[in-house]
Amino acid sequence: MNQPSALGLVERARALAPLIASEAEHAEQARRLTEPVLSALIENGLYRSLLPQSVGGHEAPLEVQMQMLEEVAKADASTAWCLGQCSVCGMVAAYLDVDTAREIFGAPQNVLAWGAIAHEARATEGGYIATARWDFASGIRQANWLGAHVRIVEADGTPRKRPDGGAEIRTILFPATSAVLYDVWDVIGLRATGTDSYSVENLFIPERFTALRDVPSALREPGPLYKIATHYVFAMGFGAVSLGVARAMLDATTELARRKSPQGLSSMRDNAAIQGTIGRLEANWRAAHAYLYGTAAEISAHLAGGGDIAEQQRVAMRLASTWTIHQSASVVDTAYHMAGATAVFRANGFERRFRDMHAIAQQIQARNAHYEDAGRAILDDHLDAPARMRPLI
Repeated sequence: MNQPSALGLVERARALAPLIASEAEHAEQARRLTEPVLSALIENGLYRSLLPQSVGGHEAPLEVQMQMLEEVAKADASTAWCLGQCSVCGMVAAYLDVDTAREIFGAPQNVLAWGAIAHEARATEGGYIATARWDFASGIRQANWLGAHVRIVEADGTPRKRPDGGAEIRTILFPATSAVLYDVWDVIGLRATGTDSYSVENLFIPERFTALRDVPSALREPGPLYKIATHYVFAMGFGAVSLGVARAMLDATTELARRKSPQGLSSMRDNAAIQGTIGRLEANWRAAHAYLYGTAAEISAHLAGGGDIAEQQRVAMRLASTWTIHQSASVVDTAYHMAGATAVFRANGFERRFRDMHAIAQQIQARNAHYEDAGRAILDDHLDAPARMRPLI
């Protein structure tokens, strides 16, 4: 299988941007990615960005993953969100035996999606049995494999515990044909993500199709990427998505200001207030971009030097990603209002970016409680202690 190198992923994403942008309105109406976009993402190997090389993936560095998502988000936030969700889901391959991982991810068109942690699965001979429904599964409509994160109970109903006494959370994986999908994603923003719900009934999952995701002792891949827990890769990637949306909004507003002359007023480009606002927005966007990518570079350098991810790195990633999303939303809001009445027309693209950005800012990755978690860790001065960050999806 001839896959592009990880270093080519950003260029391929940039080349696909015109197609993604041209399909964005169709995707919004259908509330899922269109077939031309989905096929292009698969053919260019973008969904395989974080898969281990041992199963035909790119095993891309964190910064490359972020740059890829940012480029896609400039064209359409929903496409970038689905790509970010499903590509990070693929990191579970690093916790499976290689034959099982190849069975799930071997074909280029195979895509995995999952929802939030919920419910339980009962241990039985050779595996587990699950009956449950899960929500918030971004990208589920393009996936042919699904997963779920469940608490494990023994055959007698006793909760299974980790060595530290906490509940064992295991990721179960199964073909999408084993599940019932529910069309529930009728929302104001990120409409094309198809973040629907799904359920299974008395489904048997063989042991080998389960994983202890983000448990270091269960990791079989040696690459530095897999030392980063998946929920932090989600966070950094979605921070990059927010930067892409903000960049597209700011560029569109700047272009509008170059040519628009509101009735009875001086042209926008000659208005000192507009000039000052654009200057400040540009500085704010660049500051957020530098902070997020600077944090990613520090993490990568730390891992390249043989370090492991500890509390200090987790706090850094959580702060950077949360603040970047909030800062991007601020840029989008100001640019949207600066565009005036032009922004309210669907054909101009401003209002879709505005809605998408506010859907991103409502997601779990942007909640204010992350600041509290980080502040607590800083004030406790226990940066080498086990992580206090709340697990995400």
